[in-house]
Order: sequence, then C-alpha cells, then structure tokens
Amino acid sequence: MSFRTRVLAACAASFLALSTAQAAEPLKTSALSLDTGGPMPVEQQALGFERADLKFKIFPDKKAIEGEATLTFTAKSPLDKLVLDFDRVFTIRKLTIDGKTLKPSAWTNPEGRMTITLPRKVAKGRQVTVVIAYDGVPLEAKKAPWDGGFVWAKTPDGQPWIATAVQGEGCDLFWPCIDYPTGEPKLVDLHITVPAPLVAPANGVFKGMTEKDGWRTYNWETKNPNTYAIALDVGPFEELTATYKSRFGDSFPMSFWHLKGDGEKAKALFAEFTPMLDFYEQMIGPYPFRDEKMGVVETPHLGMEHQTINAYGNGYRKDVYGFDWLLQHEFAHEWFGNQVTDLDNDDMWIHEGYGSYMQPLYSQWLHGDMEYMARLNQMRVDTRNKSPIVSGKQLREDDVYNGDHGPGNDIYYKAANVLHTLRALIGDEDFFKITRIAVYGRPDPKPGNFTTRYLGTKDYIKIVNDVTGKDYGWFFDVYFYEPQLPDLIQTREGGDLVLKWKTPKDKPFPMPVEVKVGDKIVTAPMTDGTGRVNVGDTVPVIVDPASKILRRAPYLEQYHAWKAAKDEADKAAAAQKQAETSKK
Repeated sequence: MSFRTRVLAACAASFLALSTAQAAEPLKTSALSLDTGGPMPVEQQALGFERADLKFKIFPDKKAIEGEATLTFTAKSPLDKLVLDFDRVFTIRKLTIDGKTLKPSAWTNPEGRMTITLPRKVAKGRQVTVVIAYDGVPLEAKKAPWDGGFVWAKTPDGQPWIATAVQGEGCDLFWPCIDYPTGEPKLVDLHITVPAPLVAPANGVFKGMTEKDGWRTYNWETKNPNTYAIALDVGPFEELTATYKSRFGDSFPMSFWHLKGDGEKAKALFAEFTPMLDFYEQMIGPYPFRDEKMGVVETPHLGMEHQTINAYGNGYRKDVYGFDWLLQHEFAHEWFGNQVTDLDNDDMWIHEGYGSYMQPLYSQWLHGDMEYMARLNQMRVDTRNKSPIVSGKQLREDDVYNGDHGPGNDIYYKAANVLHTLRALIGDEDFFKITRIAVYGRPDPKPGNFTTRYLGTKDYIKIVNDVTGKDYGWFFDVYFYEPQLPDLIQTREGGDLVLKWKTPKDKPFPMPVEVKVGDKIVTAPMTDGTGRVNVGDTVPVIVDPASKILRRAPYLEQYHAWKAAKDEADKAAAAQKQAETSKK
C-alpha cells in the first residue's frame, strides 16, 4: 500500500462456538500469526504451490468467516511434513491429506506456523493435496491498510461493507498459505458466499454466481497472484464496465465496483482508467493480466494493490495534478508487485520505489517537466536517510516498512528519486529497456510472450550492467546499501570550481556532474570522484542545474530537525493545555 509506516498490533479475538466440532488447539490467545517474511522454512522451500481452491462464507453480523482451503503442492524434494502459515485464531474442523482424514494429533500450529505430519512420505515430483476446513473470527484491522486484517464497516445507509487488506500481516490471516513473496500459487479458485443481495467482486475472471436460501456465492479464478493480493470485498456494489482497446491491437474488460449513490463521481474516476492504461502500456509495456480484467473496487480503507481488483478508498478527492494519485499508484503495482514480485521483503523497493516513481512519470507524460520535478522534490523532502533501502539480508516485512528500525517510506520516496537519477545518468532508452526486462524478463514484451516472475536487487543490478555494458555497482552500492546520500563538496580555487564527492565509508562514486556556466552546460566527468570546472567570473554558475542527481541537502536536514522540535513542542503544549483544562 502507498506511503505507509507499518505498525503491527496485538489483538485478542473471540471464536465461533460450534459444540460438535473437535479443535486441535482449543486455547488461542492471540490473533497474530508469525510475522510476514524472514528466512523461509526448509519445508516450504520444498513446495511448488500448484493450486488453491478457497471457499469463504462471510457472516457480517458476527464478524466471522467459515473457510475451506484445498491446496495442491508438488514436492521439489521428498516430504514427510507440510508447513503452512495460518493464523491461530481459527478452529480447524477437518483436515485431510489426499482424501484421508487426519486426527488432530497429526498437526500443530505454534505461533501461526502450521506443521502437518503426512501419513506417508511424498516422493520428489509427486503431488499432495491438503484440505483444511475451519472457522473463526479473523483479525480485525484497527486502521487498515497500515495495520492489516478484516475491515467490517457499514455503508452510509447501514449495509455491510467488508474488505481485507493483509500485506503486512500476510495471507495467513484468513487462509492457510505460504506467507512469503515467493509463495505464489499458480492458480487460485475463489468461492465467496455472502448474504443476498450483497456483491463480492474478487481477483481474476468471473465464473458465475449462484443464489440459494438467502445466500449468494460468487466464483472467480485467477493465475499467479501475489500472496497478499488475494482479497475479499463485499458490499452493495454497482458495477461500471467498459472495454479497453489496447495499443497492442487487442482488448480486455475494465470494471469498477462502487457504492450506490456515488454514480457521477464513480463515472469520473472510471474515465481515468483508459488514459492510465495507455500510459502504462506505452511507457512500461502490456498490462499483465489482460486475459482476466482491470478491476477496481471501492473500499472502506485507503487502498491496496490486490491483483486485478485493486482497492480504492481515496474518496474521489480532486488533485492539483489532474488525476487520482491513489488509483494510479495502486495500479502501478499490477506491473511492480504483481507481474514482477520481489524475491524477498528486502527487495521491496522494486514494488514501492517503481510504484511511486510512476506518479511523477505520469505527470510528466500528461503535463511536462514542471509537475514531474515538483512531485520528485516533495519525495526528496520526505526522505529520511536513516537506514539503507536494501540491507542485503532476508527481512520480515515489518523490518522494511517500520521506519523506526528500517527504511520505511524511503523505499517509496528515496527509491523513486534513485530511479530518476539512474534515468538521467544512462538515458531514457536504456532506462526503459532495463525496466521492461525487469518486469517481463525480456525487452520486447507483447501480449502472450511473458509470464509473472520474481526479481531481487542483485538481479536488477545485473540487468542494468548488461543493458548499459558498464558496471554500475558503485551507483547502487551508495544509493541502496548506505543510508546517507552522497555529498557533493564545492570549493573555489581562483577561477575554478572544484567538486568532490564525499560518500559513506569513502565508497567510489564516479557520478558525472553538470555545471551551468553562463549559458553553457559543462560536464565534470568525476571519474575519480573529483572534478574541476573553470568558471572565472561568469554568472550564473549552477551545479546540477536540471536536478538530475539525488544528493545530500544540508538545508533539508536543518528543516527536518526544526520540524521535529516544533512538533514535539506543539505536542507538549497541547498536553499542558489538556492538563490545565482537566483541573478546572
């Protein structure tokens, strides 16, 4: 989700009480499963996730669900147990392996990591199918999407309005899964049962709806979804539909499910779908899920990049830049997040940095350089440079998004400006070729000639080096793996402007620097990190006049220090005023 600091919250939950069922672990005190990410268990590394058939029945009044997950895996090596991620709040009613019912003693679920002892070893290359029937009260989000879970809201006229947003906490909050970026199932069937006449749009292709005894079941099918991208959305929706005619010569459906009463505002937002699609298909490449749909649903939380059913909750706000940034950002994740998925949470800049860079890039595409630079400058102002964007270690999701001990919003803001700097350094042709290879695995993507893929930071750097024919390790070593920005020291010696890069740990940084001397642009190569430009008495002399380089700005550090002190003083003053008021 866009522009967030992740906060995980402990929460107690109650359960559905069905006296006839047998629970494997009746005592459950926490609704939080293990954190998303970190080192993947060896048992999960041995699984190829072939298919997930997921049935959900939603009980709005109880804030509860019943579920049945049929999961099929291929063994990459011999298996004697299955290890899945699944929140402890759920009572497991039945569990079968390849049709054989297991006793509760055959599985455990400590801290949300479910271990199932298989009745017989599964040989390498063979498939195994587990069916888990369960029910319970899933974790309720306190402030979605910043802390995830279920959102049980009401529409203005009092009808149920429900959504899930689980990026930080993981897919295991409502179905048993492999809660890692590389845990994507190849195929997912969704069967969502809700009280009639509610509607349940979801990921992928609509496979029909049935209605019986006051309940509706909506059926969907999707391919290769990002693990946190599977979403449940329920409400009294109306649907806007249209067909997008692509520059690649084909067409596919667009749909927007919105609340009743928002018709005119919804139509105005829906009109933004076509130009956004055209931008992405022109600048990046083919929409990845054209055999399914482009879908958006109105949600009671701000937003999330749910594959082919992006959550939108920005309230139809108008923007000075002429488009809805939230809609555009979440849509970016269809390419950066859903089409190409990071190998590890440590590589999350691939999702968020590129996803954030798409807003200034779209502004440039629509209106030119002024708005492009204005957006990038605000991102530069909001960068903190406390932790490196990439640590080089396997990380939990919270280690990345929490700005107190990780990069936090720098994977959005700073990474976007790093991409701007890279683009300026190597030129548009190479930059967008690199981007296409990163996203599609090839420089010439066309509908039907690519599939979803994974990418790590080292893979990205290799693509940069391969495309440019140069080693840009120095660029990423400073911008990605160090928290502080390179500092350009400027001094004068007679008629010369002397430039010197100062970097953390004195790392090499041969970044060329342009200098405007009067009406001419002079480039200092800076091959050894230093440069000299004769400027004499010419005016003006402007270093990096086009703002191509992301570098240290001491005045912004001073601003941040002042702002922090002011905020603290305002907070203390407000507390003092409240204390004085309470004494009266």
